[in-house]
Amino acid sequence: MIMKNQYLSWANTALHTEAEAIKEIAEHLDDNFTQAIDIILNSTGRVIVMGMGKSGHIGRKIAATLASTGTPAFFVHPAEAAHGDLGMIVDGDVVLALSNSGESDEILAIMPALKRRAITLICITSKPLSNMAKHADIHIQAAVSHEACPLGLAPTSSTTAVLALGDALAIVLLQARRFTPNDFAMSHPAGSLGRRLLLTVGDIMHTNNDLPAVAEHTPLKHALITMSEKGLGMLAVVDEVSGSLKGILTDGDIRRLFQTHDYFAHLTVNDVMKPHPTTISPDKLASEAVKLMHEKRISGLLVCENNTLVGALNMHDLLKARVV
Repeated sequence: MIMKNQYLSWANTALHTEAEAIKEIAEHLDDNFTQAIDIILNSTGRVIVMGMGKSGHIGRKIAATLASTGTPAFFVHPAEAAHGDLGMIVDGDVVLALSNSGESDEILAIMPALKRRAITLICITSKPLSNMAKHADIHIQAAVSHEACPLGLAPTSSTTAVLALGDALAIVLLQARRFTPNDFAMSHPAGSLGRRLLLTVGDIMHTNNDLPAVAEHTPLKHALITMSEKGLGMLAVVDEVSGSLKGILTDGDIRRLFQTHDYFAHLTVNDVMKPHPTTISPDKLASEAVKLMHEKRISGLLVCENNTLVGALNMHDLLKARVV
């Protein structure tokens, strides 16, 4: 009977074997890798990644990583390429072909057609004397000593090492292109980073009838009703004619007012508002609104253009938009 601690031993052996494989690849990087980077950086086309079987799965991930980090790339299945998808590849492209043995029949079958195009062929294999390596414009060797598979049959360490090598390509290209978080957000608009970096205050602020605002000299009683109706925990006080912002009243101000006053019938918003409140413009990023609220230790912001009130938002709005 196999003891459960044997499972952990096997898992640790597999992980350490694959980690060592990545170290092997790192130690043997040479000028061919550098040439591949320069070729891709100076290319006028896309990076077309190819691979069969497990290499194909790894290739799809490499293509996706390249595309999301500033290098236009996509995966083309070699067998499909031989039946028409080769038309996806045009002059100026770079083809990145993956095969552990370097003898993939499907890739070798389309090699003559690829070589007739004005493309650069980069091959990643474990064997520098393989047919793919011989026909490549640039060959990057990715050889590992041992597979994590105890039978030495299932592609494990070899595929992990090539996956890491693909990540290294993408990261070097990212840094060489001076790729920024804003650039990343442009290709990930639905992700949390995209939301943080692309959403503006104007995209999520309350406006028009939802705006919590009253005119100067409004009786406090009426102002409190408006504040309660709008539900943002704050109230803007504006000039009735120009719409310019005069002050702000928050629910915290109201709570403190109860500690100092017994009667409120004679008070207007001007008596209790805070002049010169913290504001933000609608074109600012929502992430900047979050930062400003944290710095000022406030839970809401009024939005102004040229001191004219145009909107309002609070921390709940930012949470709802998943900016925080």
